[in-house]
Amino acid sequence: MAEQEPRVLGDRYEIHQRLARGGMAQVYLARDRSLDRPVAVKELVPEFATDPSFVERFRREAQAAANLSHPNIVGVYDWGTQDGTYFIVMEYVDGPSLSQVIRRDGPLHPRRAAELAGEVAAALGFAHSRGVVHRDVKPGNVLLTATGQSKVTDFGIARALSSPDDDLTQAGSVMGTATYFSPEQAQGLPVDPRSDLYSLGVVLYEMVTGRPPFSGDTPLAIAYKHVQDQPAPPSTIVPEVPHGLEAIIMKLLQKRPDDRYPSAEALRADLNRYLDGDLTAAERALTGTAAGVAASGVAAGVAAAATTVQPAVDPGTVQPVDDVDGPPDDAPKSRTGLFVGVIAVLLAILAGLLFWFASSLRSDTVAVPALIGLPRAAAQKLLDDAGLEAKFTEEPNATVAAGLVISQDPAAKTDVDKGSTVEVVVSTGVERVEVPDVVGKPRAEAEAALVAAGLKVTATEVESEEAETGTVIAQNPAARTEVDRDSMVTLEVAKSPGEETVPDVTGQNLQNAQAQLRAAGFKIAATKEAASATVASGLVISTDPAGGTTAKKGAAVTITVSTGVEQVSVPNVVGQTETNATNTLQGRGFNVDTSTKTVPAGDSDIGRVISQDPTSGKQADKGSTVKIVVGVAATSTTSTPPTSSSTP
Repeated sequence: MAEQEPRVLGDRYEIHQRLARGGMAQVYLARDRSLDRPVAVKELVPEFATDPSFVERFRREAQAAANLSHPNIVGVYDWGTQDGTYFIVMEYVDGPSLSQVIRRDGPLHPRRAAELAGEVAAALGFAHSRGVVHRDVKPGNVLLTATGQSKVTDFGIARALSSPDDDLTQAGSVMGTATYFSPEQAQGLPVDPRSDLYSLGVVLYEMVTGRPPFSGDTPLAIAYKHVQDQPAPPSTIVPEVPHGLEAIIMKLLQKRPDDRYPSAEALRADLNRYLDGDLTAAERALTGTAAGVAASGVAAGVAAAATTVQPAVDPGTVQPVDDVDGPPDDAPKSRTGLFVGVIAVLLAILAGLLFWFASSLRSDTVAVPALIGLPRAAAQKLLDDAGLEAKFTEEPNATVAAGLVISQDPAAKTDVDKGSTVEVVVSTGVERVEVPDVVGKPRAEAEAALVAAGLKVTATEVESEEAETGTVIAQNPAARTEVDRDSMVTLEVAKSPGEETVPDVTGQNLQNAQAQLRAAGFKIAATKEAASATVASGLVISTDPAGGTTAKKGAAVTITVSTGVEQVSVPNVVGQTETNATNTLQGRGFNVDTSTKTVPAGDSDIGRVISQDPTSGKQADKGSTVKIVVGVAATSTTSTPPTSSSTP
């Protein structure tokens, strides 16, 4: 029985075996026939292919991840549809997921856990800088390469910060994995990058203890614990967890986003402090809190002591125990307590007066609050509370999410008069551009139009009997679609059946160039030589047909190889006038460097070339410099006898 032919998606991706199945898609190991490399193909399962919401979610994953090129993010190469289903082509990671490692090996060494968390934080920080919140950070979405490097995948429910209302869910519904999502996700509230950091905190907790902080019989029960319960410190489960790493984990798992790290970069910095053996910011915050509590207690005690004045007692006047009627009339009365009390009251009054005076002096000035990185509404409220006016302007920004403050003027903490205006620039996110329609245009013209529109271009050639060779027959994204500036547009360019793309071998040596052309199915017609000022001797200058164009398979290709810079015989210009010598040398392709030499007055060499370097008849590179020396007359000086004057 003949072996069944492998299924092929997009006429390019040859499916070999299933690697995994998730809730909405299956992942296969496949081979990219065009580039002859393994890839992972994620295919939407048939029962969801007719559901517009799942198709949109699938499309969102491809679009979100395709714009995120980072060493710790699984790359997305392509996506498309075939036979009523949809697929994404991704980088193939030959290694287990973090969840598989934890199930197999149990808790990770704290140092290894911190290193992996730092890599995931780097990936999330990059995604956040591009305006994307992952929303489903969990061990199953962290893959480990053969070298142990982590790569974040599955941006299926990622959300652009610029579109907070676009949840792909019904009102009040929640997306994510209950074990790992943040309290705000559990309550269906808006999320931001700090929500991903909470989820990463859950992952880090599981890495060092072997289990997540909360578990339950139902997702709802787990969600309730995320909102209401405090997690047990990891060291109560695994006593070997270091204090510095535990402090980081507990800061990540704070219920209020404001109490977590402000960004993935801040988290990474603290993880690096832990790995370097330094005191972490999370530990310093705990130390500061404890110190603050102690200080407040001491202050309260001091205040109590200052306001409760005990009368001084003279040991010589202590009465017998049975003398309950008080001291005798002639006992000396101490006035020390009264004196101290009066001084204390006077000092308190003086402090109050000084405070009132200072406040009155500063009542008309206020420090400008820090606004950068805040949402526009929050910035407006801070300025309103400070008694300042706000002047908002908007501009696109490739690294700051839409709606967040990019800059402010005056700067934070600057003292200004109340009622002053603070100029605030708010990001509109990555600039959006419209994809021009290039279908039917020659490839060069299409690429130029896309680049002029602020887009990047990649092209593949597809055999076509109808379209003219070299013209664009398809584009993705489609014409008039709005995309982020610098997004990639993929073109399909027509080539005649039986044609192949001529490899670009310019800059290679002749032997390698011939081997590459033959491997692509072409013959070598001839080899020519030509001088070149830019290509080194022995390397290929060009081919005919040119590299990157298409030609019939088996066609003959002519290769032109550089002989180096053209050599020119230096002409003899000695005895010529400076002007004629310069014209002669420049006419041969040389540059001219002129210097002068003094000769006696009336000498025949005045104004003429006395010597040249290189000398005539020598071979020199075209474009090199010939030095000439031109004679000039010596300057004559005339002495005038001094005149004398006499005074009568």
